[in-house]
Amino acid sequence: MPTSRDENWKYANLRPLERLRFAPATPVQPQATDLPAAIPGFARYVFVDGAFAPALSARLDASAATVTPLSASDAGRTAATVPAPAPGAGADERFALLNEAFATDGAAIRVAAHPAEPVRLELVFVASADALSGASYPRVELQLESQAQLLLIERHVSGGPHASFVNSAVTLELGSGATLHHYRLQELAARAIVFDTLSAVVGRDACYRLHGINIGAQSARSTLAVRLTGERADLTLAVVALGEHQQVQDTYARVEHVAPRARTEQVFRGISAGRARVAFNGKIVVGREAHGTDSRQSLRGLLAGPEAEIDVRPQLEIYTDEVRCSHGATAGKLDENMLFYLRSRGLEPEVAQRLLKWAFLEDVVAKIEVAELRRQIEQRLARQVPEPFARGESA
Repeated sequence: MPTSRDENWKYANLRPLERLRFAPATPVQPQATDLPAAIPGFARYVFVDGAFAPALSARLDASAATVTPLSASDAGRTAATVPAPAPGAGADERFALLNEAFATDGAAIRVAAHPAEPVRLELVFVASADALSGASYPRVELQLESQAQLLLIERHVSGGPHASFVNSAVTLELGSGATLHHYRLQELAARAIVFDTLSAVVGRDACYRLHGINIGAQSARSTLAVRLTGERADLTLAVVALGEHQQVQDTYARVEHVAPRARTEQVFRGISAGRARVAFNGKIVVGREAHGTDSRQSLRGLLAGPEAEIDVRPQLEIYTDEVRCSHGATAGKLDENMLFYLRSRGLEPEVAQRLLKWAFLEDVVAKIEVAELRRQIEQRLARQVPEPFARGESA
């Protein structure tokens, strides 16, 4: 297990590992009313504590894609369907090995070329068991063939107020010219513990758009490892994280450029209130053969409390010339000049602060192209955005 002495884990909360039970939990079937509202036009697959729940699912009706529960396709699982971890990143993906060892079910998805329109899928993973009784191991193995298109919504929610332990793993492989828009929502209950690992390989001319919204759980760690192995591979990674009370929201993203003329854009927006810690550690590695690389990082954190903590850390490792790489990171409080401008227009201090916080997050949220999903996220964020300071305190 990692410790706080490991460089890429120093922002995570690892104390719960001492008392967690790693054996798979026995699923408890939730009611359909406990699930998030379905997104129109998307086939829905529901998994409870990692096990497929057909009674709560609305299966896909499309010849261009197949979705198979892993419990029914173990014989067809091969090493070729799971991308290998990036060199030097394996130690940070160790929780994925636990998932591979303990997961009893999950989703195996294969999408063929379908130029007319993208396939639309929603995966809902429900954590219902208490951590003392066992862990939940959601698992997704996704492969997009050449020229395939997919809109994928991946939601992690709780089936009750239990202090669940979730260890999630997602492996992706995008063939040449494939396009994947991937929306990941972590909305677990306030006492939950979650460790999440995503490993992706992006091929020639493929496009991967990844949007992460991290709101829930008492302690959350997300490890993202993406390899751009094909020429002109294109990655956009946008993450929003909110922390309040004593929450910990930690994200480590490693992007490796292997092939020439690939592009990466990383955008992070985080707000920390109360005694919470919100962290984003973004690392981009440009290999010797990756000339013509274009990468940009914009990492911004907002402190909304005197005891809150924000950690934003951009990293670049470049082993070739002929690249265009830039990064920027800021962490601070609300701009006093902006607050003064809004108050001079007649807005109350509390309203002005909430408007600025909302605008801060909309840099990412406004780029979500699924209208109904964007509306749901905006409604949830409106409830979750930290309350303003008491009158007279500095923002």
